[in-house]
Amino acid sequence: MRIGLERLSKSYGRLKALDELTLDLEPGQVVALLGANGAGKTTLLRCLAGIAAPDGGMILYDGQVFRRERLDLRRRFGFLPDFPAVYPEMTVLRHLGMVLRLYGTEPAGIEERVLRLLRDLDLLPLAEMPLGTLSRGQLYKAALATLAAVDPELWLFDEPFASGMDPNGITVFKDLARDAASRGRTVVYSTQLLDIAERLSDRVVIIDRGRLAAFDSVDALRAKAGGKDGVLEALFRRLREENR
Repeated sequence: MRIGLERLSKSYGRLKALDELTLDLEPGQVVALLGANGAGKTTLLRCLAGIAAPDGGMILYDGQVFRRERLDLRRRFGFLPDFPAVYPEMTVLRHLGMVLRLYGTEPAGIEERVLRLLRDLDLLPLAEMPLGTLSRGQLYKAALATLAAVDPELWLFDEPFASGMDPNGITVFKDLARDAASRGRTVVYSTQLLDIAERLSDRVVIIDRGRLAAFDSVDALRAKAGGKDGVLEALFRRLREENR
């Protein structure tokens, strides 16, 4: 799914969380959304997911203007916040099945895909457990398995590496993100972990006080830095110095 943002703005009282943000993301990429605390990353993801309505500007999905009531477009993406909202009494398996039905997703081989996801994320022993009894990391992995089973065109994640997932869950997330992009999906996630973003992502979007501070491929940024690693950390240091 191609994402277009045209002068997207969102304010909370006097705080301008997004300030005429313009951006174009092509499908088949893993995109890291970076920025300091309060830069506007979560607000952007919430607008993309239809949870928050922008005050101005437009969101375009494959050239179509997205509004919160466009359920046809909302079925083409999935959003996983840092704290997934679930029915605590529902089991892992029942929750997964419910979401698949809501999305109308029952392709051939879905049973094998669900089984593989639960196994890879160490959730098979917990499949019949109520979601409310799981740890935070287990709950996030259950929500991740659900989104991956649906396999929408656009995958949206808020701080997946701060979700409480164990090392295996983080590894599986990375594998799922890369696999999704290889199949033409668009994966957008926010993070504060610059080293992971540099290794995992195709492109990075850096937001500073609601505005677009940088947007480029990781390869291009690294080439500008003479092929050195740690290019994102250096870029953040420079932006911080410029804003003092």
